[in-house]
Amino acid sequence: MAHDILLRGGTLIDGTGAPGRTADVLVADGRVVDVSAVGAGGLDVNASEVVDIPGAVVCPGFIDLHSHADFTVFGAPEAVTQVTQGVTTLVTGNCGFSPFPVVPHHADELRAHGRFIDDGLTWEWSSAGEYADAVGRLPLGVNLALQVGHGALRIAAMGGADRAPTPAELERMRALVARSANAVVGFSTGLIYAPGTYAEADELVAIATQAAAEGLLYSTHMRDEGGGLLDAVNEALTISRRSGVRLEISHLKASGPAFWGSVAEALDLIEAARAEGVDVGADQYPYTASSTTLTSWLPGWALDGGPAAMLKRLDDPDQAERIARDLGGDVGGSFDPERIVVADTPDGPYQRFVGRTIEAAAVELGLDTAHAAVELLRGQRGLLGVVNHSMSEDDVRRILRDPAVAVASDGHVLGCPGRGRPHPRGLGTFTPGARPLRARRAGARPAPRRTHDDGAAGLAARLVGPRRGPAGCRRRPRGVRPRDRDRPGQLRGPVAALDRRPAHPGRGHDGPA
Repeated sequence: MAHDILLRGGTLIDGTGAPGRTADVLVADGRVVDVSAVGAGGLDVNASEVVDIPGAVVCPGFIDLHSHADFTVFGAPEAVTQVTQGVTTLVTGNCGFSPFPVVPHHADELRAHGRFIDDGLTWEWSSAGEYADAVGRLPLGVNLALQVGHGALRIAAMGGADRAPTPAELERMRALVARSANAVVGFSTGLIYAPGTYAEADELVAIATQAAAEGLLYSTHMRDEGGGLLDAVNEALTISRRSGVRLEISHLKASGPAFWGSVAEALDLIEAARAEGVDVGADQYPYTASSTTLTSWLPGWALDGGPAAMLKRLDDPDQAERIARDLGGDVGGSFDPERIVVADTPDGPYQRFVGRTIEAAAVELGLDTAHAAVELLRGQRGLLGVVNHSMSEDDVRRILRDPAVAVASDGHVLGCPGRGRPHPRGLGTFTPGARPLRARRAGARPAPRRTHDDGAAGLAARLVGPRRGPAGCRRRPRGVRPRDRDRPGQLRGPVAALDRRPAHPGRGHDGPA
C-alpha cells in the first residue's frame, strides 16, 4: 500500500441506521479497506500511520445533498469550510442554477443568472463534461456530484423569456439533459427564480421524463414554501408520478409565521406518496432562517428577459414604481421586511446596509419597505443576498425527525475569511459545537443536529447513488473527485473522523448574518 492509516478505537457509525460500535478502521489511499470491531480483537496490521481516536466518531464522509459550490469552487477549491465539518461530497447544481450548458448566443445571460454567487468561474467550458474537466484540474478538497439546472437549460434553449417553450425548444432542453447525463447525478429546478418560475408542469414533466430515462435524480426548489406549500408539494409529487423520476424536495420548510405548522401536512403528503411507491425524499438545513437573493421576491414580469432587462426596469421610474406597488402587496405575506437581513452585496451606495434589515434600511432612506427594497436593488445592480428569518423552530424539529429527510446545507461559502455576513449553514450544518454558537449569533435558532446513526448518511447516498440508465444499464455518473496527487495521508471522500468536541471551522470569517 502506498499509504495506509489505521484509525484505532473510535466509535464507528456507518450511516445505515445501525447503532454505533467501537471499531478499528483501515484506510488505504483514501478508501476504507477493512473494519473490525474492537471486541473481536480489532485489526492487527502494520499500517504506515496509526491514530488512536477513543472518544471520536468515525463515519462515512458527509454528503451535502444541497450545495451551490459549483459557483464558488474556483475561488476556494480546498473547501476548508467543508473538510473541517467532515463533509466530503457536495451535490451541486441546485435550485435550477448550474454554470452549464453554455451556448454562445445566451452565454451572457447564463453568467448573469448566477452572478450573485459567482466566485471566480473561468467560463472556459460549454458542457457539463467540460466543466467537470475544468474543476478536476483544481486542487480539490472534496468530491463534487453535479446536477444540471433547469434555469440554465431554459436559458440555453430560449433565453430568459416569460413564456412556454416551443416544441423545438423543449426538445432542445431534453437533449441537453441527455448530453449532460454522463457528468451529472441529477436535474434541478428553482421554481421561485426566473426563468424557472415561468415553467408549467407539463414542461417539467417532459424534462423530468428524460432525466428519469438517464437514471438521474430530480431535485426541486418548489414553487411555493409559504401559503402555497401543499400545492407545491403536490406539484412536485405529480411530476415524479408522471415522469417516473426520483424526487428530492429541497430545503423543506414553511416560510412565514402565517403558515407555520403546515409542514406536518406536507410530510404526510410525502409519506403517503412513498407508501404508494413514489421514490421521494427531502432535505433541510437545521436553522430557522433561509437565505436567497432579494430579487426572488420581485414579480415574474419584472424578471422577464433576464437580469439585464430587470435592471432596465429598475432604472425606469414608472416601472420601478409598478414593481414597488406589486411588492408592497406582499408585505406581511412572504415578504416580511422585519425578518429579512442584508447578508452580502458588492461595493456600492448601499453596501453599508449589510447586517441590517430591509425595514431598518427603509427608515434610514425615508421610504416604505417596498420602495426601499426596489431602491436597494437598483443601487446595488440587483446583487443583494439576504437572510430571511422566516421559519418556526417547531417546524424545523418536526422535519428533521422525519426518516425521509436528509441533512443539507444549501451553502456556497467554501473559504474563510470571506466577505459579507452569510448564513451560517454553509459553515456549521455538519459541525458539532460550532453550529449552535453561530446560530445564536445569527438569531437563527438551531434544532438538535441529527446524527448519522439514524440512517441520514445512507439516505443521502441512496438518493445520489447510481441508478438504471438507458436500456437498463447500471450508470454511475462521473462527478469530480480530488486528484491522486493530493498529499498522502489526507482523508478524502469515503471517511471522516470527527472529534466530539466543538470545532470552529469559520474563525476569521466576517461572521454570520
